[in-house]
Amino acid sequence: MFEKKEKMEAAQETKTTIKDKAVATKKEIQFFEGPQSRWKDFKYTVSVFFEFIKGFRALHFVGPCVTVFGSARFKEDHPFYEQARKLSGEIAMLGFTIMTGGGPGIMEAANRGAKDVGGKSVGCNIVLPHEQHHNAYLDKWVDIKYFFIRKMLLIKYSYAFIVMPGGFGTLDEFYEALTLVQTKKIEMFPIIIFDKEFYKRICEHTDKMLEAGTISPEDKKLYLVTDSIAEAIGYIKEKSIVAFGLKYMKPKKPMRGFFEKGIDRLKTI
Repeated sequence: MFEKKEKMEAAQETKTTIKDKAVATKKEIQFFEGPQSRWKDFKYTVSVFFEFIKGFRALHFVGPCVTVFGSARFKEDHPFYEQARKLSGEIAMLGFTIMTGGGPGIMEAANRGAKDVGGKSVGCNIVLPHEQHHNAYLDKWVDIKYFFIRKMLLIKYSYAFIVMPGGFGTLDEFYEALTLVQTKKIEMFPIIIFDKEFYKRICEHTDKMLEAGTISPEDKKLYLVTDSIAEAIGYIKEKSIVAFGLKYMKPKKPMRGFFEKGIDRLKTI
């Protein structure tokens, strides 16, 4: 009888201890997360709003773009730099504006390729304490404080995406665009991964996800992996120009009453 009573008391004590720990943990989580200052949230919201407006005003007249993603760290003498420059020149000759993150490396190469053939070249630069500065081959650029706004702008104006060799940022931009196309949040714009060898492991991991059932077989058709500039150009013609019925038109004139500036005015905003 006494043993049974002791066991019941011990069980009750264990339950109480677990409950007390759960309450303590919950209080700690609430404490660490903490409520945000409403004033700070309001100021942040206003700041985001004005960054969007600045981006929209700066890029309103750029026309249909092809965005080129890639590392900021490749120098002028690197083969990837030369590939990006050649490919972007060919794309610009189709009539597209070349858009990049506006920085050095692959971004500079892409913008430079557009300028080589007399095409239009724009950049959406991120404000960073190191590494990033806008390159010298831009007709127009805009400096953005927040990465998520910059990514949205790079996607908003584009009819195709080129994924050149790069690091975490390039992969982030690639998977962002791929997810938006997969989930039909944006149109079925073509995504081209350039350089099979560099992205070999990424493609193998995609196959692994397919085997695990985390993506569908159709998802592998959402992008093209190639080393051929000619194949990439043909893919853009089919999936962008023909698919969306793009036609050549006269550039829209800026409305002076709104203090707008067209792309031909080489001035930063």
